[in-house]
Amino acid sequence: MADQKQLAGPDGKEDELAGSEAPLLDHLIELRKRLIRAVIVLFVLLIGCFFVATPIFDILVQPYRDAVAPQPVELIYTAPQEFFFTQLSLAFFGALFIGFPYLAVEIYGFVAPGLYKKERRAFVPYLIATPVFFVLGAAMVYFAVLPLAMRFFHSMETAEINMLVKVSEYLGLAMTLIIAFGICFQLPVVLTLLARIELVTAAQLSKGRRYAVVAILVFAAFITPPDPISQLGLALPLYLLYELSILSVRWVERSRAAKLAAEGTEVAEAAEATEAPAEAAKTE
Repeated sequence: MADQKQLAGPDGKEDELAGSEAPLLDHLIELRKRLIRAVIVLFVLLIGCFFVATPIFDILVQPYRDAVAPQPVELIYTAPQEFFFTQLSLAFFGALFIGFPYLAVEIYGFVAPGLYKKERRAFVPYLIATPVFFVLGAAMVYFAVLPLAMRFFHSMETAEINMLVKVSEYLGLAMTLIIAFGICFQLPVVLTLLARIELVTAAQLSKGRRYAVVAILVFAAFITPPDPISQLGLALPLYLLYELSILSVRWVERSRAAKLAAEGTEVAEAAEATEAPAEAAKTE
């Protein structure tokens, strides 16, 4: 990376902008290093999670057990290699879930050299909020959406038609919903970050609320199973997160306005302090 240089910040003060003039090749080399580290970490976690695939399986099947209790859970597989590849999928899911904070740190480490110091400090809370909201989305699936969906599907059984669930299909559904909800719950983080760099405003988000509702419903229908419970289970939290994002963006705007007002007051006071001796000298 290029040597750090002092450049004038947005407020006119000297601020540090690290690596902004680094050649494209240096950025690509840095990106390659971080990708290699991320792949190594995910591979190590994948190996570790493969040996604990059974406990991960038990954890993911528990919502299904709760949905059909007191009846026992019956999962089947129809190909000799199917369950082995299912265990690999479980291991990869566990590695991705556990390694998500590390991946976020690597992304931040790649982006941080192009930010001002105060921008890097402002970015840290969002780096912490990202895994927190991801876990909240996963918990929503695990404790609410998935049990309700499986209870709905199980209620459609008849005396002649029984639901025989393939282990790969159930786990694929569970893992897809967990990852989808975890990503969707990043909405407040993303919109607040966009507000900090002044790409979106609370007024724009409020004005586009009706379009956001339609987009949320379409997205929920596309990403979830074709049952109303799963779709509403994603659409309602997403809408609430959208409203939370509007409040968060308004808070960012108020903080920016208060900071600008304080800086204006400091500049005015400094100007008055400079002019006062000059006027006194003229009077004498």
